[in-house]
Amino acid sequence: MTLSRVLIIAGSDSSGGAGIQADIKTVTMLGGHAMTAITAITAQNTLGVQRVLPVPTDMVLAQIDSVVSDIGVDAVKIGMIGSAETAHALADRLEQLAVPIVLDPVMVATSGSALADKATIEALDRLMRLASVVTPNLPELAALGGEAAILDHGCYLLAKGGHGEGYEIVDRLLSPSGPLRELRGKRFDTSDTHGTGCTLASALACGLGAGLPIEKAFVQAIRFVRLAILEAPGLGKGCGPLGHQFVTDFQWEDPD
Repeated sequence: MTLSRVLIIAGSDSSGGAGIQADIKTVTMLGGHAMTAITAITAQNTLGVQRVLPVPTDMVLAQIDSVVSDIGVDAVKIGMIGSAETAHALADRLEQLAVPIVLDPVMVATSGSALADKATIEALDRLMRLASVVTPNLPELAALGGEAAILDHGCYLLAKGGHGEGYEIVDRLLSPSGPLRELRGKRFDTSDTHGTGCTLASALACGLGAGLPIEKAFVQAIRFVRLAILEAPGLGKGCGPLGHQFVTDFQWEDPD
């Protein structure tokens, strides 16, 4: 594995469970270098989101320009965007980068709080056209028009199964030409899942930025998330954070 320089464009989670904080933990634990462009500041905890303050678009772009011009970037992860204006500005900037882009279309927090308005969701269309892979959960997948609507943008689709029902969670990787890989795993009996989507997208970006093929990066990202759930420290009164910091013996492995 080579050092993966990952630019994370997302919102800040004051509780440390999701958003930029989860992204930085993930990339760091996987041996990458995390850089950030914060799109919004949130006041939130394991019970919900109390306030959201979008960062002005020009400041988001300034953060991106600063790190790209100096350190460089091997992959981009996009989470919470903050506003439709920022979404369109991001599309303009990212068109200039020839690196893998992982788009996590964040609309609702694990607690159920809304993190994107209608205009911002509609602006995701431009970013999906630039993305290498889009990682919606099942409600987000439905809101974006389903599998075919996303794959029509020419990107890969990682359809997360955590919001489904049943004993197993089924995560699927699809390409515009058809299904590529499906992973089935036991559904853990826990509510400590705050930040799973952010963690998965950042792990995927870290792997792609290090040069892993999409299927291998997919398998390893799912594996890291599951280990982090098992290591959750049990904090807070609601949906608690994962235990990224306790996944200390993770080794990148070849998929089956």
